[in-house]
Amino acid sequence: MGTRFNDRITGKIEEFAKNAKIVHIDIDASSISRNIVVDVPIVADAREALVKLAEIVPPQKYDTAGWIGKLNALKKEKPIVQDGGGALTPKDVIDEINRRYRDVIVTTDVGQNQMWTTQFLELKGKSKLLTSGGLGTMGFGLPAAIGAKLGCPDMPVVCVSGDGGIQMNIQELATAVCQEIPLIVCILNNSYLGNVRQWQEMFYGGRYSCTCLRKRKSCGAWCSAPNASCPPYIPDFVKLAESYGIEGIRVTDREEIAAAFDRAEKCGNAPTVIEFIIDRESNVLPMVPGGNALSEMVTEFRKEGK
Repeated sequence: MGTRFNDRITGKIEEFAKNAKIVHIDIDASSISRNIVVDVPIVADAREALVKLAEIVPPQKYDTAGWIGKLNALKKEKPIVQDGGGALTPKDVIDEINRRYRDVIVTTDVGQNQMWTTQFLELKGKSKLLTSGGLGTMGFGLPAAIGAKLGCPDMPVVCVSGDGGIQMNIQELATAVCQEIPLIVCILNNSYLGNVRQWQEMFYGGRYSCTCLRKRKSCGAWCSAPNASCPPYIPDFVKLAESYGIEGIRVTDREEIAAAFDRAEKCGNAPTVIEFIIDRESNVLPMVPGGNALSEMVTEFRKEGK
């Protein structure tokens, strides 16, 4: 609905939903059956189409207990574990959100931050997750959080972003400040365009190109790993937050996470930026390589020499 069937959504086209009847709603007729031949094409505005469908289709009651039970059993059988060896991990941050809030709206950007959030976030009570799925819309998280808080002013709103994605629309902090919109912006900072770096590591022999956000012109052409001689990261997100007149907090240890959220919640009618310094080469697993079916996941990866 309202989106094309690109390879980020379908995986290998020949293997996508072979046993399903596909209904595609899109306002652009040229997008219908462009990549996936659909059974029921509907050219319409998505909102208007849903209103009409609600009038036509009688209310249905579905027994989802069996399916949810199966998913929970799979989670126990094959849990997603993220061991930072004592270092701060993205899971530590999401676990704090789970512990702290029963009702919360969480928005994500695009990349590893998005996948870590969807893996570890627990949607309880009236909680909602706003994410752009496989559309690749870097910069989505902060504007989505602003809109969510305006639409649901009584709900806490947390934006989870990466250090690359947040810089696509970070200027919207000015909007949040001027409109006195309280929300918490969590930046998972690994000093990389992490998702692209992961692909380069796993499928291109670790030949990193244009993904290190510390890289300078004077750095070695084939630098493929962070080390002590790396230049300092720019921008300084704490100072950048302060330049907007708001609180900026840097967290480097898991023991500091709860206190950082405590400070953020006391900031009144203003956004707060919390920068979490995570391992530079943390990977998201499982993942689906390009051209593979969604069932053909990579579940393990060990870097050479580790």
